[in-house]
Amino acid sequence: MNASYNWLRALVPFHLSPQQLRDLLTAHCATVDELVPLRHDLRDVVVGLVVEAARHPNSDHLWVTKVDAGTGELLDVVCGAPNVRAGVKYPFAPAGATLPGGLTLTKRTIRGAVSNGMLCSARELALGEDHEGILELSTQAPPGTPLLEAMPLGDTRLVIDVTPNRPDLLSHLGLAREIAAANETGFGLPDIPGAGAAELPQPIWAQSEAQADGVRVALTDVAGCPRYMGVVIRGVSVGASPDWVVERLLAVGSRPINNVVDATNYLLHEIGQPMHAFDLGRLAGPEVRIRRAERGETITTLDGVVRSLDPSMTVIADAAHAQAVAGVMGGRESEVSEGTTDLFLEVACFAPGAVRRTRRRLGLSTDASFRFERGTDIHALPEALERAVQLIVAVAGGRVDDAPVDIGPRPPKRTVVPLRIARVAQVLGELIPTVEVSRRLGSVGFDTVAPDGDLLAVTVPGWRPDVTMEADLIEEVARLEGYDYFPNELRPYRPGTVPDSPDAVLSDRMRSALVTEGLLEARPMPFVRGGDAGYVRVSNPLAENEAYLRRDLLETLARRTEYNFARRQRDVRLFEIGAAFAPSAGAVPHEELRVAAVITGHRRPPHFTEPHPPDFDAWDAKGLAEMMATTADPLAVLQPGGGEILWDIVVRDVVRGGVRRLHLDAPVWAAPVFGVELTLSIVSAGVIAKAGRTAYRSGQADVVAPSAPMRYRPLPAMPPAEIDLALLVPNEVPAARVEQLIRRTGGALLDRVVVFDEYRGEGVPEGFRSLAWRLTFRHPERTLRDKEIAGRRQKLLRTLEGELGVRQRTS
Repeated sequence: MNASYNWLRALVPFHLSPQQLRDLLTAHCATVDELVPLRHDLRDVVVGLVVEAARHPNSDHLWVTKVDAGTGELLDVVCGAPNVRAGVKYPFAPAGATLPGGLTLTKRTIRGAVSNGMLCSARELALGEDHEGILELSTQAPPGTPLLEAMPLGDTRLVIDVTPNRPDLLSHLGLAREIAAANETGFGLPDIPGAGAAELPQPIWAQSEAQADGVRVALTDVAGCPRYMGVVIRGVSVGASPDWVVERLLAVGSRPINNVVDATNYLLHEIGQPMHAFDLGRLAGPEVRIRRAERGETITTLDGVVRSLDPSMTVIADAAHAQAVAGVMGGRESEVSEGTTDLFLEVACFAPGAVRRTRRRLGLSTDASFRFERGTDIHALPEALERAVQLIVAVAGGRVDDAPVDIGPRPPKRTVVPLRIARVAQVLGELIPTVEVSRRLGSVGFDTVAPDGDLLAVTVPGWRPDVTMEADLIEEVARLEGYDYFPNELRPYRPGTVPDSPDAVLSDRMRSALVTEGLLEARPMPFVRGGDAGYVRVSNPLAENEAYLRRDLLETLARRTEYNFARRQRDVRLFEIGAAFAPSAGAVPHEELRVAAVITGHRRPPHFTEPHPPDFDAWDAKGLAEMMATTADPLAVLQPGGGEILWDIVVRDVVRGGVRRLHLDAPVWAAPVFGVELTLSIVSAGVIAKAGRTAYRSGQADVVAPSAPMRYRPLPAMPPAEIDLALLVPNEVPAARVEQLIRRTGGALLDRVVVFDEYRGEGVPEGFRSLAWRLTFRHPERTLRDKEIAGRRQKLLRTLEGELGVRQRTS
């Protein structure tokens, strides 16, 4: 959205600079991305201070001056103006500057005196017609300050990022409403120069058909156009627009065409209501029909392109064929030209979804479609039509001989939303009086009635379709009160009692664990190149080279890793928590929440004690996977995989993820890349917050997992008892199964289990390998006796040999 600083000042009185206005709008309603000074032709002109002024020795009308232009040295400048005086500031254009009109200054010698630039008059700067003397400046800005920063010259364009839920901000009127509310002042549409005081006759309402000064208007597509208004203006004189209209259109980046078209474009930017004027003499019938397009029908739009229409599109047609694509663009055949004398002016409300579909199918986006897609105020059409007639008659002449028509069902009543003052205080953390809440909402157009002291009935204005429930009103109160008004300390309560989503709880826990391990979170888009039947294609992709939803997260992280490699970043530690998609029998693809991580490069940063640290290997990836698996479910284990999968992550006897080496488009200096991916949706499915614990159903039995709040336990005060077990393990028995059995058999006193050695060779029987574990036992209240440790050792050895065929190594 482009807005004009001077145009806004015409709607609401304020004394803010463009920079201050930018900050106010950004803080209260929409981000201002850029301020564009429209007098860019003055960019080279600075504030100059005349330090000395003396008569030219070889001329009776020239002066030789010394000018401080902020460069650190005084510049000699020859000036012919009679009003030049020492101690006064003037606009100064140094040598090399380009003035309005294209003149580039050079260093010159004038009658024997060197001149390093020019002290400028108002006419030379295109700021007025006075050229008898140079322009004196009344500013506190120091010498050398750019003139555009020191003085409010010309206009400034505000480039505003308006979110889709705020269509009211796509107009100067909507922005003025927000400025007035923030400054607690009034606002309103300015009078139109040259406009008469006469009002339009009362519109003729009809459900589907009516006559407007001999023109039959029929509405047959109510779904695409819920309300349509039109009026005939006769005797217009099409020509150039007045300067004030042209200046404002240029200020917002719109190209002037003629006074009638400029008037409709002017109102689009002023009040946010698109409208269109037809040359009545070119409409067959004369008739205006709002209908669906016919199959195979075509239209030549105003841009000169022949476009094919289909029955899903709403068009404005005469008795013969389509003359405009509803809500998008008019047709060339009925456009207003210099020969136009009679107009049919359309002001309508088109369905946002219908305009969006039409715009996408035609590949045609306009200022009108941009606003209709986000929603226009169906209740404001009569006022918009009246102002449009006033403006057209003021700039192009003409008259209205008959009443306008208003076709369509009666507009729906405005939404009324109840607002509890106690709820406002509960959500925002501050008690705001009822009178203050009512005043704040009223400042932006909400009507409030108080049935009792704690309840407000709030009528939502038609230009705010995004406000539909109490929470929206509370957000409005917070926004209008100012977010800085509310305290930033943590309070000992929360606004609701609904437990957090299990997926959110598990995601937060996983995120904290991975960040603790030194990984960085990536949040890429879930779109990939795809291509085969295993992918889900997006119906409206952002780009054709990424038109599919990803099947797994590692596919996306692999591209992020290659991106780092392309920028000579060798050490990559990334993770993502996001969705993966798969085709399903229904219309919606199957979606799973997953976590994935990629590691490559140095295991730790280089240090002077270790200039070349080792790289990550498969065992580092396995360790990371074990941490991720046990964070998701304490009973998860890793088992050897097959093919490209190094290890499978098994959660309660079901494979939920894996560890694998990734084969990327990598440079020769890159280290091996390892990836871990784990499905979280299944793990967290069915979480029920109950009695301070979390129970979930994973397809097996109901089990209990740690609840979301972090729990602490005291540091151990008793000494540990450590034993080492060197075991002969059959090659077909995974070490994970041995460790799982050790943990299960060791009992509550087993505090820690660590594998620290593997040996194959002399002394180890064929078909076996030697694995050594260090077991740490600890009692929370006393020192363990040797006899207790020995008994547990013997029990472990008997169980291992009985269940897995694992025995103690004796040599």
